[in-house]
Amino acid sequence: MPVFSPSELITTSRAILEAAGASVEEAQIVARHLIEANLAGHDSHGIIALPKYVARMETKHIVAGAEFEIVSETPSTLVVDGHWGFGFTTTERTMKMAIEKAKANGVAAATIRNQGHVGRLAAYTLMAAKEGMVAMMFADSGRGPKQVVPFGGREPRLGTNPISFAAPSNLAGTVFLDMATSAVAGGKLALAAARGQQVPTGWVIDAEGNQTTDPRHHKNGGFLMPLGGSEGHKGYGLGVMVEILCGLLTGLGYGFSTTGKHNDGVFMALFKADAFRPEDEFKKDVTEFAEYLASTPPAKDFKRVYYPGEIEYLTMTDRTANGINIEEKTWNKVLEVAAQYGVSVPA
Repeated sequence: MPVFSPSELITTSRAILEAAGASVEEAQIVARHLIEANLAGHDSHGIIALPKYVARMETKHIVAGAEFEIVSETPSTLVVDGHWGFGFTTTERTMKMAIEKAKANGVAAATIRNQGHVGRLAAYTLMAAKEGMVAMMFADSGRGPKQVVPFGGREPRLGTNPISFAAPSNLAGTVFLDMATSAVAGGKLALAAARGQQVPTGWVIDAEGNQTTDPRHHKNGGFLMPLGGSEGHKGYGLGVMVEILCGLLTGLGYGFSTTGKHNDGVFMALFKADAFRPEDEFKKDVTEFAEYLASTPPAKDFKRVYYPGEIEYLTMTDRTANGINIEEKTWNKVLEVAAQYGVSVPA
């Protein structure tokens, strides 16, 4: 696989987005989010998604320069309509506003409707953790196409409905969680297909409702399973709660609309640590708790135990120094889009 520096990939992504109609600011934000996902090892949310976003811009499913509308606001709450703009720009701006509200009032919450895909949720909860906040954020696909079957079902009714939490500490790498409530994020199946890899049993079912290890079935009439395997009712329940917070509380609704637009509804909540106890004491406890977890003797076939978020931090450190591997199939699609818009790319 070809290897690129983060700066090369950001420059390439930004140039393609600008050529496709994004503003300089929008292109910078989207490119940064994409390549930070690659750096963290979440390649399913990285540059592999760039051609998809450009295609959505072409069909106006993502509107460059869309209005950012504050529908309603109180000292500690915020309701935003993104008017089909980039999810990255709308959600990052909303998170910054929610952080300021939490700084002033101890807690804050916000909802967002009518925006494009927001990418990796941890990018936003980490913003808050760096400002001394305990943060949570959930997202769903609004009334966009569904991918996940309810536990015991064979037709999709939910999105992958990811959740993320983060907490401040004194660690080099923040303690955080970022996960789908389905068995796997849909992008990871696309990544496996691009790499010609099989996936574990329990991730996806084919069009006939049979479990399969071929990721290509996901795009050929198959669907994702809820998180949990034989205990999938737990992932299903989590997905339903995310839908209520991000689909119903935002007013997006549930189910599938024939518009075909991917529409990420978002709910976020922030808690200023020192509204509850001295921040330095809390950060010290989180640090020691993470170290306590990581000191657990490893089980057979495991080298060591990691605290949540540590693997992403280590991966980001490595890839920042040594570059990011991009599979040939993904890079060829990037080259096709670049050629379409007359953008030169690294060899």
